[in-house]
Amino acid sequence: MQTRFSDVTTQFSTFKDALARRILAQPGVGTQADTQADAGALDDFTSYLAQELWPSLPLALREATYETRDSVPDVDDLSLENIPTTFADTLVSCGLIDDVESAADFLRRVLQDYVADACAPPPMWSKTRTKECEICEREVPLTYHHLIPREVHDKVRKKKWHPESMLNSVAWLCRPCHSAVHHAADNETLAREYYTVDRLLARDDIQKWRKYAAKQRFGVRRG
Repeated sequence: MQTRFSDVTTQFSTFKDALARRILAQPGVGTQADTQADAGALDDFTSYLAQELWPSLPLALREATYETRDSVPDVDDLSLENIPTTFADTLVSCGLIDDVESAADFLRRVLQDYVADACAPPPMWSKTRTKECEICEREVPLTYHHLIPREVHDKVRKKKWHPESMLNSVAWLCRPCHSAVHHAADNETLAREYYTVDRLLARDDIQKWRKYAAKQRFGVRRG
């Protein structure tokens, strides 16, 4: 089943994951989804339900982030009167709830989990440390690369390129990969366009460097 949304947001994915966890927590469900086929079926099922529900949720809820947490409505105060009938009927037919009236309570628990995840504070950079370089994937001594270089933080704030909570996000890179990143683009370009590891890895030059670096043995001098 292909998603109908042209732009799947982080919030939608977070909501879908919260929904999947609640489904797995239902009696008898978690013990069944233990194969690749079952995992695929669960993904299709939660994608369908999430797509049915998502447009009916308040916009402030769908845009929930750490920065907007104060404007997110209290889940306990939501009426949930506009729940699509397909959602309730599907849960009943699959034996996940006893009756249609239970759908609102089930969804409210999902939304409470979703808001907790979507509005959670970003982790401290020190707690994101990995064992492998996030570019070449070698287990070697690591340095931390500010994905939004500190030298341009003032400009980032002024231009509002990113929320404040992103300014101290880092990637753990070995020294050669760290240097390769700073040779690939200037600090402003890194901050504006390459502020995640995935965005860095989308560059052809970083991919070529990655393939080269992955083959190098740490501490071995050649020639």
